[in-house]
Amino acid sequence: MPDDELTLKLLRHIEETPNQKSLAQKLGTSVGKANYVLKALMEKGWIKMEKFLTSENKRGYVYLLTREGVRAKIELTERFIEIKKKEYEELLHEYERFRDLGKSDDQHRSLRRKHDGVCQ
Repeated sequence: MPDDELTLKLLRHIEETPNQKSLAQKLGTSVGKANYVLKALMEKGWIKMEKFLTSENKRGYVYLLTREGVRAKIELTERFIEIKKKEYEELLHEYERFRDLGKSDDQHRSLRRKHDGVCQ
């Protein structure tokens, strides 16, 4: 089964994307991988494929989210947001720590310059 991030990307773009090639480009994967993910999600019942007639009178296909697919999309989105919030908090903490370290270094250099000036 594909990873959650790829699955969520596919669920977000599937209904607006006209074909697997365009979908693969949006996902940043090969057409084969996009096809693999689509089939896996169809087997889970999250996506269904329906035929429709195009303007040239040829049969085409459209991919639609099922109720289960919508629920899965919501759950994956919530998980993704939680992960990104955690990453944000970790980055913010790291940034603040380095910023404070930089201030300490600046203060240390300033004191050192004053000290060196007095000792000369």
